[in-house]
Amino acid sequence: MKAADTAGDPMLIVNASPHMVTKQDTGRVMGSVLLALIPALLAGAWYFGPRALLLAAVCLITGLLCEGIWERLMKQPSTLGDLSACVTGLILALNLPVTLPFWMAAIGCFTAIVIVKMLFGGLGRNFANPAIVGRIVLLLSFPTQMTAWTLPGRAFTADAVSGATPLAILAEDALSLPSLTDMFLGRIGGTIGETCVPAILIGGAYLILRRIISPIIPVSFLGTVFVIGCLYGALTGQGGLTMGLFHLCAGGAFFGAFFCATDYVTSPVTRGGRLVFGIGCGAVTMVIRLFCSYPEGVSFAILFMNILTPLIDRYCVSLICKKGNKKNESRQK
Repeated sequence: MKAADTAGDPMLIVNASPHMVTKQDTGRVMGSVLLALIPALLAGAWYFGPRALLLAAVCLITGLLCEGIWERLMKQPSTLGDLSACVTGLILALNLPVTLPFWMAAIGCFTAIVIVKMLFGGLGRNFANPAIVGRIVLLLSFPTQMTAWTLPGRAFTADAVSGATPLAILAEDALSLPSLTDMFLGRIGGTIGETCVPAILIGGAYLILRRIISPIIPVSFLGTVFVIGCLYGALTGQGGLTMGLFHLCAGGAFFGAFFCATDYVTSPVTRGGRLVFGIGCGAVTMVIRLFCSYPEGVSFAILFMNILTPLIDRYCVSLICKKGNKKNESRQK
């Protein structure tokens, strides 16, 4: 945009933000996220076998192909170098059961990359986390395959042993729940990347230390899940602390809090907004887990809060402006 000075000075050229240039660009950020996902991927491969790596490779390659072909058809410059398609593909893969057919995983990648991301203008313009929407579409389209969980412990054998996740067990019979130690270490059924909490924490800590993500959303998300779990457990006589820890380790709470809810594009920009966003994700997750037919609600909660992000940002920014105006008025007095 150009604006001429009325006094006849040279034209003033104003570029779009960001105006501060640093060494941290999109490619470096996405590369850091990929590195942070490696511990969860390796843990998934150890517990569920080498097919976890094959499924991740399918999602990575499909994501790159979908984005590359779309940009070629639309005659757009290539953005494959920013690694965002790789991040979307890997996050989606880690949100899938290891037994899911490869062609179904490819459909999820197509939905995430083309429908959610590219149709809305590419990276930075998507209204929701692409990987989350891809997983939800697969869950609604192929519920049987998306809930065919494999129990760990047969990583080097040909036969897989199927079983329910802890949340599904809780919905049916709370007396046969797995131990908190098994849930924390990942010796339970679930998606490839959500079961091993230590691996997720290693990746999340790396992102926080590198200042790639803010700890506000993960802490508020997980804290809300823990508090509501404790309160519900105490009220129902199941043990407050036990149920709080159970809901933290069960399902995709940790993985969603660190790798899905913290997406730059679909999460609030202000600190207050991030706090509201994290609390909302945790609260909606627990409402779905405790009172709805679906045993897990992390993906739906994040999608719901993604839709509310513009409203949260608008309210929080206006609140900051009002506080700033009041401070200026008080100083003038």
